Amino acid sequence: MAKRSASSARGGRTRKRGRRTKRQPAIDYSDIPALTDDELAQMRRIGRPTLGDVARQLIAIRLDPHVIEALRKEAARRGIGYQTLINDVLARHVRRHAA
Repeated sequence: MAKRSASSARGGRTRKRGRRTKRQPAIDYSDIPALTDDELAQMRRIGRPTLGDVARQLIAIRLDPHVIEALRKEAARRGIGYQTLINDVLARHVRRHAA
């Protein structure tokens, strides 16, 4: 079954063509009490932390399967994530070839 989220390219095209997506009923938040300052101070961010001063940008890119496999093997050998390795390789390239 195809992914049909609003964040996917297909989901965006579906909406543009005039097809309706299944809507969830509105959630009634009126019975939830407001959080106190202490409760807000105790909250923690959920998700991936930013690396450095600025959060990384999420993109979609198509790569040849053999390229991805080679990068995953090299990343495993180094003990890092393959997306981190891809970022490092691209950042090195940009530094070398920056005008």
